[in-house]
Amino acid sequence: MPGHFEPAPGGGATIALDDVEVSILRSLAVQLMELIGPGDEPVEGEDPLAALFAEGPSEAPSDPALARLFPDAYRDPAAVAGAKSAAEEEELRAASAEFRRFTENDLRAGKRQNAFAMVRALDSLDAAGEAGAVLVLTPDDARCWLGTLNDLRLTIGTRLEIAEDDQGGAGDEGDPTGGLYRLPDSDPRKPMVMAYLWLGVLQETLVETLMG
Repeated sequence: MPGHFEPAPGGGATIALDDVEVSILRSLAVQLMELIGPGDEPVEGEDPLAALFAEGPSEAPSDPALARLFPDAYRDPAAVAGAKSAAEEEELRAASAEFRRFTENDLRAGKRQNAFAMVRALDSLDAAGEAGAVLVLTPDDARCWLGTLNDLRLTIGTRLEIAEDDQGGAGDEGDPTGGLYRLPDSDPRKPMVMAYLWLGVLQETLVETLMG
């Protein structure tokens, strides 16, 4: 079981993690929450419904990693390339801005909640030590983990400049890192590459577990 997810009795998923793996996953989840940003906390005395209907941003994030996590809804490269005129492209841009304004806040909140579920589950473990501790996830927590593992791989892949088309599962043919796997150990990017590949194994085995 070490290194990959397996079905848990009664549903969900289970995995054995040692102290180093727990520390890495927790650190990555916390960094992801920091990247996404804090939630919009209700101001004392403010109508709670106001926050519920608050509008979000209309422009895509400038950070490439955030732009990967929160892409434009109607302005993918294929859609823009297929636009027959500047007017049609502007229409796509306006539709994306409108969609983002009313959905991005909720999307960010959902990603924060998923990452926090990972941190909470890891914090529930006793000291793992070299032998490892067994983590058991409920079906709901397993789905939160799946979302966060995907977000972490997208974020790290963006930092490593791995093409979006190459960001497949660990079982894909070829090297999903586009050759970065062969970097020498002295290269400062190597730990990030190894984390990217490891997260791919976790994501793939968790998907198989939940679909099994």
